Amino acid sequence: SSQAEEGEVFISSDPQDAQIIKGFALNFMNMRDASTGQVMWESPSDWKDKFFKQELEAHIPREILQCKEVSREVNFTSAEKMDEFKLLQKVFFQGRCMEEWFFKFGFVMPNSTNNWQSTIEAAKEMLPAELLSGNVTIETNFIDGQVSIVL
Repeated sequence: SSQAEEGEVFISSDPQDAQIIKGFALNFMNMRDASTGQVMWESPSDWKDKFFKQELEAHIPREILQCKEVSREVNFTSAEKMDEFKLLQKVFFQGRCMEEWFFKFGFVMPNSTNNWQSTIEAAKEMLPAELLSGNVTIETNFIDGQVSIVL
């Protein structure tokens, strides 16, 4: 199958995409309260070698649900040029897609390390943390132009 099932990692088999992936690294991610800048969550240091190899489990503190806006920072390195780097995140609750978030970075210079900060506005109505805990999966699709490089 050319698409990943929920919880699986799919990497494009196209040779050009493989070259991009080979030279691509997610160094770290974090989430902050956008109004104060306080770090609410950051990726564990051992994640760097696990990105794109396995599903990763994050334990996001319930306090993040009180934020009106969350700033997400992704630090990545790319050996290859990308013309239209973007990502699509799908939020699944109990296996059903509830939200989709689309973020566009744009041009990525070859042999560069980049910081990408995006702001996510809180939904008007939130499910309680007790319901969300253990029931949410976020699928992240990394895309260059029209091609999904990694799901």
